[in-house]
Amino acid sequence: MFEGGGVKGIAFIGALQVMEEHGYTWKNLGGTSAGSFVAALLGAGYKSGELRPVFERLDYLHFLERRGLGRLPVIGPLYELFVRQGMYRTNRIERFMDELLRKKGIRTFGDLPPGKLRIIASDITAGKMLVLPDDLVQFDIVPEEFPIARAVRMSCSLPYFFQPVRLQQNGEPHYIVDGGLLSNYPVWLFDVPGKPRWPTIGFRLHSKRVEREAYRIRGLFSFTRSLITTMLDAHDRLYVERAQAVRTIFIPTLGVRTTHFGLPPELRAALIRSGEEAARQFLAKWNFEQYVEVFRSIPPGPNKKTGCLV
Repeated sequence: MFEGGGVKGIAFIGALQVMEEHGYTWKNLGGTSAGSFVAALLGAGYKSGELRPVFERLDYLHFLERRGLGRLPVIGPLYELFVRQGMYRTNRIERFMDELLRKKGIRTFGDLPPGKLRIIASDITAGKMLVLPDDLVQFDIVPEEFPIARAVRMSCSLPYFFQPVRLQQNGEPHYIVDGGLLSNYPVWLFDVPGKPRWPTIGFRLHSKRVEREAYRIRGLFSFTRSLITTMLDAHDRLYVERAQAVRTIFIPTLGVRTTHFGLPPELRAALIRSGEEAARQFLAKWNFEQYVEVFRSIPPGPNKKTGCLV
């Protein structure tokens, strides 16, 4: 599982590069929020070497789109927030992802093998987590016909910051936002009963308490931002700690915040190196037998280097 984490997700590229160098390939993939970016692109056939220059040059500020009255200083963001439930639009996120997917001949979930890709989003109208494309049938949508880029857009819609995507169910609008709101790291997503054919490996962005600078609460907006960021970071932490981290690659995020859209080149490079080192440390102690003992209690199968990346 690729965890959500905004701009910090560039660290996944370094970790993936090391895993690929050691012969790992991915049968199924899944991701939340920023993690859905990487999962979708890997599912389309990209390798870490192709993704690295894309994310090294990516202008994250380009995604902060406002139009019309939304461009006005001070008043503009408040207008967008109250009228469209988010300060920034997400059209550019969808276009960016769609362009990259089309280069690999991929557009909809039907262009991938069944079960290849799962993306997490949150339906705040119904108050439940969505696993896409499976749960699209609840909205009378044919899962195979749904654009992957739109699912990524839905999973990345950080509440208040980005505007939600609306789907209709029984004539009523349902607001779909960032998957991390309900589960930022559902590493259990590809678990199956009985003997596993391959391990499930999760990639998690790890922020130590000493690394993160304290937020300054100066009003409703800063309070809400701090609340959401804290929730996204801590939501699945207890589960991961209890699981003894046997299948999780913890990547230190060097104090970088989720919404640091002006991420400079030196920090991008440092995050990629952090991902590389985290993967090396994981592989140094990785043991498939221990994995099976902890999660399955059944003797391991022969295929130990094909992963399920959730």
